[in-house]
Amino acid sequence: MTIEIPEEVPEKGFYYHYKHDPDGPVNNYAYEVVGVGHHTEDYLPIEDVLMAVYRPLYEDAGVYKAGKLFDLRPLKMFMEFITKEGKTFPRFKKIVDEGVIKELEAIRARMYGE
Repeated sequence: MTIEIPEEVPEKGFYYHYKHDPDGPVNNYAYEVVGVGHHTEDYLPIEDVLMAVYRPLYEDAGVYKAGKLFDLRPLKMFMEFITKEGKTFPRFKKIVDEGVIKELEAIRARMYGE
C-alpha cells in the first residue's frame, strides 16, 4: 500500500477547537498538534488511516485525566469546516498570536513537564 499524504495537513503548533470561548481562559479548547499519524491497518480507506495527533492544553480533557494521552482524529475531519448557526469556520484554527502561544507554551510545560 502506498500512502499518499494530502496537500493540506496541520502544521505542528497550537490550535483552538471551534468550541473555544474567547472570553474564557486562554487554554479552553486549546490543543497542541504534534504531527500526523498513520493507522497501521491497510484495509481501511485512506481517509480513515491518516490521523491528526494532538494533545489538550486544559486539565479537564478526558485523555489528559486518563494519563496525559494524545487525541487522534481522522485528518479529513480535523481539516474540515463546520457550519453552525449559519456561520462556516474551520473545526480547528491555528493560533498565530505570539502572546497566546507563549502562554500556551507555559501551560504545556506545567501540564506535561516540557
